[in-house]
Amino acid sequence: QVHLVESGGGSVQAGGSLRLSCETSGYDFDFYCMAWFRQVPGKEREGVVSIYTGGGVPKYADSAKGRFTISQDNAKKTLYLDMDSLKADDTAVYYCAAGPRQPVRSCSYERQFIFKYWGQGTQVTVSS
Repeated sequence: QVHLVESGGGSVQAGGSLRLSCETSGYDFDFYCMAWFRQVPGKEREGVVSIYTGGGVPKYADSAKGRFTISQDNAKKTLYLDMDSLKADDTAVYYCAAGPRQPVRSCSYERQFIFKYWGQGTQVTVSS
């Protein structure tokens, strides 16, 4: 079975940084479209960034561009999200997700339906 487990969330002051991790198992990590999403209660889920693990340029949402960085460790089958200059608006539950059998041209957080597997989420709270 495919499993995604997020960790690294917590509380931080505005302007601070956090690193989120997504440990994966049960699939070929090297050839998947993967992404980070976030959601606030009562609001729609929002894409943050996506990346094709087989090789591709990450696609960042405007809200994340310049502040967040996605990376991967293929040996550990782990996806990371480094968040800098955090703002109160970044407060949300963050999820990692994986989309199987997607060509690089189709790998985008904007296409949420392709992400079949999801983690349980990790809470990020930014206070100001």
